[in-house]
Amino acid sequence: MNQIPKVKMMHTFLKRTALATVIGLFSIAAFALPSDRNQPITLLADRATFNERTGVTTYSGNVIIEQGTMKLQANSIVANLNNKRQISLITATGSPTQFQQKVDASKGLTKGQAQKIVYNAETGIITLSGNALLQQDGASIRGATLKYSMNKGDVEAIGTPNKTGSAEGRVKIVIPPSASQSFPGARD
Repeated sequence: MNQIPKVKMMHTFLKRTALATVIGLFSIAAFALPSDRNQPITLLADRATFNERTGVTTYSGNVIIEQGTMKLQANSIVANLNNKRQISLITATGSPTQFQQKVDASKGLTKGQAQKIVYNAETGIITLSGNALLQQDGASIRGATLKYSMNKGDVEAIGTPNKTGSAEGRVKIVIPPSASQSFPGARD
């Protein structure tokens, strides 16, 4: 009889922890549309677990998280809490892990994918590794690893060494032509 209140209390705690983890995950979207932060968060997964002792929350099985224009799809997401019970590290893995979000109302969706995406809340660095790709409005950057610093706003792309000179494995950046830019002609 005493077991039922414990199960209900654990279920409530797990739901609160899951919500706190998701909210922490979306704190990485500080550069997103302001309206996204006011939207409800939806999380779907085949399984969710929380370990009180280690502070690790795991979502597994076709995990989909949505909030406003933001959508993250992964095979699994693991969130680690520090000793203050704040999120310190979030790791999303998939084949590939995919995300999209509108970061500017005047631009299209920013889309990204990689085999693994790691967000370090303590350093503010997001690392996409394993055939990483970021795209927006025809522009793209691809590499073995892409690192984005939320604090500095800079991106580092890392390829894999290639002695053949082919594009395979190297960093590839595509910059679309600007429709508003004009170039001088030979007679100007």
